[in-house]
Amino acid sequence: MSFTPDGQFPPRRPEGPNTGQRTPGGQYERAYQEGYRQGYDEGYHQAQIRSEGYEGESSRPRRGRRWVIAGVTVLALAGIAAGVMAYFEVPPFTDKGKSVSFGGGQASGDGKAGGAEQASNSKVLMPTGPAADFKNSMTLGDGTHVAVTTVTGKKSGFTGKVWVWAPKEYSDPKFAKSGFPVLISLPGGAGYPNNYWMGTDLGLQTSISKWYHEGKSKPFILVMPVLNPQPDDKGIYWDGSDIPGQPKMGTWLTEDVPDFTRANFRTIKSRDGWAFMGSSTGGFAGLKAVLKHPDKFKAVIASGPDIVPDSPLWKGYDKEKAENNPEVLAKQLIDKKGPDVYLAFQVGTAESNKNTLPNVQKFIATYGKGPVHTSLRVIEGGQHNAKTYVPNMGEGPIQFISKVMEGPVSE
Repeated sequence: MSFTPDGQFPPRRPEGPNTGQRTPGGQYERAYQEGYRQGYDEGYHQAQIRSEGYEGESSRPRRGRRWVIAGVTVLALAGIAAGVMAYFEVPPFTDKGKSVSFGGGQASGDGKAGGAEQASNSKVLMPTGPAADFKNSMTLGDGTHVAVTTVTGKKSGFTGKVWVWAPKEYSDPKFAKSGFPVLISLPGGAGYPNNYWMGTDLGLQTSISKWYHEGKSKPFILVMPVLNPQPDDKGIYWDGSDIPGQPKMGTWLTEDVPDFTRANFRTIKSRDGWAFMGSSTGGFAGLKAVLKHPDKFKAVIASGPDIVPDSPLWKGYDKEKAENNPEVLAKQLIDKKGPDVYLAFQVGTAESNKNTLPNVQKFIATYGKGPVHTSLRVIEGGQHNAKTYVPNMGEGPIQFISKVMEGPVSE
């Protein structure tokens, strides 16, 4: 993961990449504690069941108690061992790496599902195929999966990993012909080789499910691609853009990743079903993507974002840099009088970059008019980290974008 043990990811500029990692000791301790709790509880319960016959025999009460103790001990130790091996992903105690099929209406050709042509006026786009080879990354408590695959973008030429998660409702038979909204979720920090939103420890997936059942959120499919083509360990980053002479990360995020999603999931044809979410560097990339392509994406949640591009790779390319500047793009959208976009910002008062909040406030004051609709959640005491941003998304930002988006929609 690209954030530190306390849940923080580093300021994008100028401190450089995050090098924090969990310690092996911390992993063993956590695994032991989880395994112990589960193993002891299950072991004690099973031992009680197995000893019921002895408890009724007055002639051998001590032997019965010894069997209870022995049973608890053996089963608890077995549970601890299983918990440790599952934590460290030792087969057969984990299903990580197993094939995952999200199923439900997979298509064999463009716009076709089950051999039937879709109606031209349908709001739903059935999976166009070909189906990706998904491998399970982790299984959540509700049985849903975070799966991963490697995608080679036909338009960008870039090859990178993409993690996906679909809410439980996606597999519900009553939604079998429904298209679901998509939230392309971008990380901060290095953004390579992993996207930290794929980890369940930050609670994004479970929060989406919770917020949906509370009436706050759409049941988004989460699509979590790598953000950069390589680590930014030398202070190099790509601003989620097509910088001349560099991998086309803008095309990757706004063309190839959506195409991949449409190939594998029941989605919504119009931009009313497409949004971005991102933190720090990912917040900037999502903000810029929506303003640059308002015909394709309707909304974004940008947490602790930069407002302007400032990668050193832009040197000598001022024109192209301006074409990827949210301030310039917002002004152009206002001048054109649309289409409407919805930008939900959230910023902590204890951000590591003290200019983050005033920069966002200035952007809203200057460009938050006409077709550019904005909201700002100021998180008192909030820091520049995912642990701050995820719970606060449910206190306004996720509702702000969900009100203007569609899904699930049926044919």
